[in-house]
Amino acid sequence: MAPAEFLRDYWQKRPLLIRNALAGFVSPIQPEDLAGLACEELALSRIVSHDRAGDHWQLRSGPFREDEFPGMPHQDWTLLVQDVDKWDADVGALLEHFDFLPRWRIDDIMVSFAAPGGSVGAHVDQYDVFLLQAQGHRRWQIDASVALGGAQPSLDFRNDVELKLLREFEPTHDWVLGPGDMLYLPPNVPHHGVAEDACLTFSVGMRAPSAAELLGDFVDTLAADADDTLRYHDPDLAPAADPAQIDTAAMNRAVEALNMLRMNDPERLGDWFGRFMTVYRSAGEVVAAGPERSRIEVEWDLEQGALLERHPWSRMAWRKASRGARLFVSGRILALSARDAARIANATALDGGDYRALSQKGRDCVFELFRAGHYQLQFGDDDGGNGASYAPDTGTDDGGPDDGSGH
Repeated sequence: MAPAEFLRDYWQKRPLLIRNALAGFVSPIQPEDLAGLACEELALSRIVSHDRAGDHWQLRSGPFREDEFPGMPHQDWTLLVQDVDKWDADVGALLEHFDFLPRWRIDDIMVSFAAPGGSVGAHVDQYDVFLLQAQGHRRWQIDASVALGGAQPSLDFRNDVELKLLREFEPTHDWVLGPGDMLYLPPNVPHHGVAEDACLTFSVGMRAPSAAELLGDFVDTLAADADDTLRYHDPDLAPAADPAQIDTAAMNRAVEALNMLRMNDPERLGDWFGRFMTVYRSAGEVVAAGPERSRIEVEWDLEQGALLERHPWSRMAWRKASRGARLFVSGRILALSARDAARIANATALDGGDYRALSQKGRDCVFELFRAGHYQLQFGDDDGGNGASYAPDTGTDDGGPDDGSGH
């Protein structure tokens, strides 16, 4: 299917089952790899267990101990790990299949291992999600009532579990997916996946900030940049009929005071949104690490075949501006030409030729980002170089099924 056809007929409109989306697909990671990652301090991981007899659900958050997994039951549990695309380059490479979507809209690839019968329950996500079956088989049931012209199903949640599970769920479709099959779900489509056998599922989730999140950051930006001399004023004040009353004229003046803070400049608005989207829901931050390397050394290394590889937590986007363009890097705003900004934002790695193709200002930008940790210098023999490390952003919601977004 042509991307334009998919976006026209299905994107945020109705679900789509794609058999053999990736024919002959072989998972780049194994269940034991996922279990090992779930033991890492910085990985966002959860285990969801289900007691069928009493319909009880249990949620545990990682990191987990290695000795926990051999003793796990043979059925009815699921291990979920977020952001596996940042931890494993082969998993991250799968995002190339989704280049018909804006990259800044893609959040992460979550990988789940489920023992037979494993599930996270019937729930909804507030954003688009692609569910790629990597190993084994999973039965997916969905309620596509709205897409079929029916009424919106109830989205009330159970109040007896930690997870945001639907109180009622009546599926309209029932499929079993095997390796290479993929299911696309628009936002708010109730769905329930249950492992038919031990299986791995890759979930590509989108970033979809709520209006409240957008407004909160927007207002914070307005307030931070506000001129303190802009204040509520009432030079037209008349004698008060009731000194305790907030009258219509006062309310109009309050609205006028708020309107003075409106971001009417499209450039400022665009800069705010680019900064916001390259920070939003970031589970880790980039920090510089290792011995400093001079620019002459870095450029020499690039000429000898080294690569500047983008740090997995570094998020980039760009937009055209009234003059040139803006490159957004994890909340930073850098002024560049459109050509340079597009080259840098679209490249997960830069070699010597890519670096030479940039303007002087573009090369200055890349070296500045390298010094800040957004690039790691990679050598063919893995010898030397200035690395980078990341630290978790503990204030960021992990987007798991316990908050209703467990893609």
